[in-house]
Amino acid sequence: QDIFGYKTQGCRKALCIAGYILSCGALRLLFYWKPEWDVWMNCIQCSLEEADIVLLRTTDDFRIYSRKTVTWMPVSAFITSRPDYPATEEDSIFSKAIMKPSLQVKTIKVQKIRYVWNIYAKQFQKVGVLEDHYTCSAIHDKFGSGLTFNEQNVRRVICGPNTIDVPVIPIWKLLIKEVLNPFYVFQLFSVCLWFAEDYIEYATAIIIISLLSIFLTVYDLRKQSIKLHRLVESHNNIMVTVCRNKEGFQELESHHLVPGDMLILKEGKTLLPCDAILVSGQCTVNESMLTGESIPVTKTHLPQDDNSKPWRVYCAEDYKKHVLFCGTEIIQTKADDRGVVKAVVLRTGFNTAKGDLVRSILYPKPMNFKLYRDALRFLMCLIAFAAIGMIYTVCVFALNGEETGEVVKKALDVITIAVPPALPAALTTGIIYTQQRLKKKGIFCISPQRINICGQLNLVCFDKTGTLTEDGLDLWGLLPSERNCFQNIHSLPAGHSLPWGPVFKALAVCHSLVVCEGKIQGDPLDVKMFEATKWVIDDSSRHQIEGQESTHATVVRPGLKATTAPVEGITILHQFPFSSALQRMSVIAQEIGGDPQAFIKGAPEIVAMLCRAETVPSNFESKLLLYTSQGFRVIGLACKSLQAGKQPAALTREEVESDLTFLGLLIMENRLKKETKPVLEELNAACIRSVMVTGDNIQTAITVAKNAGMIAPTHGVILVEANKVPGSFPASITWKSLDENKIEDYRSQEDDSQTEPGIRQALGSRQYHFAMNGKSYQIVLQHFRHLLPKLLLNGTVFARMSPSQKSSLVEEFQKLE
Repeated sequence: QDIFGYKTQGCRKALCIAGYILSCGALRLLFYWKPEWDVWMNCIQCSLEEADIVLLRTTDDFRIYSRKTVTWMPVSAFITSRPDYPATEEDSIFSKAIMKPSLQVKTIKVQKIRYVWNIYAKQFQKVGVLEDHYTCSAIHDKFGSGLTFNEQNVRRVICGPNTIDVPVIPIWKLLIKEVLNPFYVFQLFSVCLWFAEDYIEYATAIIIISLLSIFLTVYDLRKQSIKLHRLVESHNNIMVTVCRNKEGFQELESHHLVPGDMLILKEGKTLLPCDAILVSGQCTVNESMLTGESIPVTKTHLPQDDNSKPWRVYCAEDYKKHVLFCGTEIIQTKADDRGVVKAVVLRTGFNTAKGDLVRSILYPKPMNFKLYRDALRFLMCLIAFAAIGMIYTVCVFALNGEETGEVVKKALDVITIAVPPALPAALTTGIIYTQQRLKKKGIFCISPQRINICGQLNLVCFDKTGTLTEDGLDLWGLLPSERNCFQNIHSLPAGHSLPWGPVFKALAVCHSLVVCEGKIQGDPLDVKMFEATKWVIDDSSRHQIEGQESTHATVVRPGLKATTAPVEGITILHQFPFSSALQRMSVIAQEIGGDPQAFIKGAPEIVAMLCRAETVPSNFESKLLLYTSQGFRVIGLACKSLQAGKQPAALTREEVESDLTFLGLLIMENRLKKETKPVLEELNAACIRSVMVTGDNIQTAITVAKNAGMIAPTHGVILVEANKVPGSFPASITWKSLDENKIEDYRSQEDDSQTEPGIRQALGSRQYHFAMNGKSYQIVLQHFRHLLPKLLLNGTVFARMSPSQKSSLVEEFQKLE
């Protein structure tokens, strides 16, 4: 948002008050609808440093204004006892926000988020969030032993309580807000005019309809307010344990937490009351509140690497694997050699993931600027016709010698006819009826006003696994590799056992499964893979490393139905969780009584790149293409022996995931859901386009798209591959027809006018669909943005997309006219 500073001027304010009185409140009502006019009339523009009023303007097409009052917050009561406090936090926003010698902080609150004035940067900055500039080592060093009592108090008074407080809006407030809607103000004007003209029955009918509409709207808003309040009220009443610097552990209520607090995570299922960075140990959490999927997610502690990069930049897109999000459930904790599982509070209140979700409900983004613009044009047309009619009426009645009062009433009557008087009531009734129909199908809408624009949908983006295809995966086969050659494939029907070896060990340990209430939980792929071994998980063991304390560890052992194995079990010492950016996961495991080994699984092409070239079969690419083109999901496996005696947690991911030995390919079958084809056919019949956005292999995605009916049998598929060689070489795009194996090249410095004819020539008269991966999409965004609309208009399959690329793609689709 753009921000502008204003200073209230006494004489201007006095003139505006006089205007309110003389206009009988009409001017005040106009300022209520247009807050920017209120500020412009009452205040004079000044710098933000001097401002007591700020005006915010959104940077989207709507350019919506909002008015905020600057407030002053005293913090002297928390600083006088420690004059050196600001010196202890020189690099924090808290010391930079305190104005001396008054010891006050200047703040504004925007959509539940508090901002304070940074006296050095001369701008408002968000509080309630740990500053982004801290490095990994700085977070460990500065916050590893907890905040002092005084530091915690100062942070709490500036940030505010760690609560997501959504009060139930009183009925009178909802009623006033609804009645002051421009439509109903116009209705009131119309009704008064109709009563003056003795349209008693008509005016009474409109009053009854409008009152019914207002009642239904207020009732619906009140019900939503109560639901939202109940949804978040439990968040604010959780007891937590924090570590105080030089004062030890302390129990307190979660609303006292501030960014920088050291949180102690205990065993057992608990809800997290804030966002926090895990700094020691390991956690398994249920993030269904965020993603809707109840698959347990493993979180690892933030590395203590000493580098100059901020921690979020250093961790790149994988920073989330170290962050515990507010509202998620902690299923299991595993302490390391430091004894307890600790996390530094990262965000509190409405700054958290849960708070952001609630804010999106309270303050939904404006949608469909084109519809809004066209509605305004239509209204302007109505006003123009009404003006013409009013002028005509005045002329006719004046020429006929009518009284002035009668002429005025007849002229105003034309305006009331221009806008249908029952329009607000009709729209409200339609929305409520639609909501009831959706509820019967188990569909709930958090922003009912958006139902009106649903008829404008022209494109739907689908994920693949679990959306178009079944949630569960069936293990189809295993293609092991030995001495640079693929061996015979092991088909895996029920009852068939896998032979013992490195591949078997990879299947047994390379996963993020946990045992919860006696049941194995985790990613469906991991579950199927582990079940094929017929081993069991013993999650109650403790592992002893020579010369160190014992730590909690997961041990997998042969089950009753498993074939005889030469080991008692395998201990999973450390895990590097799956990363969508890296497209792989890995674990460090150790046979009981043996040496540690690393096992990795992930996208086959990525795994092969990390392996020693002499261990990867020469026909790797052809074999991979063979199975992906049949729609199978293919996973690459690899392993590596590690040096004994070295602490697993001390090893970096780069050390573990290098110089690997390629083990083979795991082939999973992912069947289409029975609802997929009928739904896509229904969308196609309604002229709504379907697009697949997935993290899976592009060949697998294309095959599934063809099987689902997204790509018709007679249509062609163009594979778009963009490349950027480091250095001064220009980026390039290759267009490849997957059906006829014809290639068209296009380079960044050339004109793209021949692109479309070239594709047409390659495919003849057939319709075509573009398919591309996340890497190519990113290069197109940076170097070929002028081609993006063409690619999106014909793009159907987007594979190997990271979460951030998926979000970017959806936003680009929304920009298309």
